[in-house]
Amino acid sequence: MRILNVAQTYFPYVAEGGRPAKVRAISRKLVEHGHSVTVLTTNLGVSEWSNVARPHQETALGLQLEEDGVVAIYLPTFARYRVLTINPRVLRFCRSHLAGFDLVHFYGLYDVLGPAISYYCRRKGIPYVIEPMGMHRPIDRSILMKTFWHRTVGSAYWQEAARIFATSELEEQELMEDGVAQNRIAMRYNGVSSDLSTTAWARGEFRSKWGLPTDEPLILFLSRLIRRKGADQLIEAFADGCPDSGRLVIAGPEGEPGYRAQLEKCARESGVAARVLFTGPLYDEEKSSALADADIFALPSRYENFANVAAEAIAFGVPVIISPFCGIRSLVDGRAGLVVGPEKEALAAALARLLHDKSLYARLKEGCREVTSQLNWDRLTRQMEDHYQGIVARSNAVH
Repeated sequence: MRILNVAQTYFPYVAEGGRPAKVRAISRKLVEHGHSVTVLTTNLGVSEWSNVARPHQETALGLQLEEDGVVAIYLPTFARYRVLTINPRVLRFCRSHLAGFDLVHFYGLYDVLGPAISYYCRRKGIPYVIEPMGMHRPIDRSILMKTFWHRTVGSAYWQEAARIFATSELEEQELMEDGVAQNRIAMRYNGVSSDLSTTAWARGEFRSKWGLPTDEPLILFLSRLIRRKGADQLIEAFADGCPDSGRLVIAGPEGEPGYRAQLEKCARESGVAARVLFTGPLYDEEKSSALADADIFALPSRYENFANVAAEAIAFGVPVIISPFCGIRSLVDGRAGLVVGPEKEALAAALARLLHDKSLYARLKEGCREVTSQLNWDRLTRQMEDHYQGIVARSNAVH
């Protein structure tokens, strides 16, 4: 099949969540399985281009890069608000190139790429699927704008999709509650890179860099610093559950202005400021180094459609503590970690339990292997291909 993946953000732009890593991993696997894959995305003007080793070139459509058989086209950005962009050359792409694809997969919502390209898909009879990535219900910010998007430019785009891809049972249930018919939903977990489970990352590098003791447990929180993620509750729980020993690392980019300062104040007021480290965002090798040194990963989020970074921690053999509001909960509970409420008391008890119950910790650490095998991208991509083939076959029969 000739597949077009459309994503507002893509490698090397990694500052806004896990979408670039996911689309990159899926695209590579599809190529390995014999498909032709193009990624259409936006050029956000990131400086990381200077660090891209593979050759890239300017074309009539924009910057183009080929990596492991995947062709990525970065449309020039005319105007930008956060990651929402205006890219006029998308119209040229649709008129001259879109007809060459059998299926289009859109990742995420609340942009103008999806509605624009889907309009031409409907005109040309090309089926498309949407993976909302937990965005269907407006949360966090710009709720009125997102609601307006659903009622205007996003209406036909959403309604005419051949399938909506959910990444967890939690998201699937929410989509049905929001009126999406079950037969329109396809379920596929997010995966983890096989490199994480097969590469031997040396322990101690992260602790050495940041001056952390080697004889104290390290609890890692790694996500965007926004209220929904629950880092404030975790800091208070750390003070109660680890009163004398242990280090808590809060890593991630600040997603709400001033929120990191609030978390630092929380650490001071809880009496643990000297044992809480704020690193800022960690990517690539730095992120892997932190996961390799962690003893427990904690994400007491008030909502995650899946929780990709928890899956990555599991791939490193690190037991996790997550909330019932994380989509990965069905894979984690009692197998690779604990699922507890995001309240301070429940978190503190979970931390203390994992740190002091050695047999439980060893069992959950061993269970990480089994969960990681379920989240193999090769296996998950083949599940997705089965849906693709059915969708394309039905579309060909109609047209």
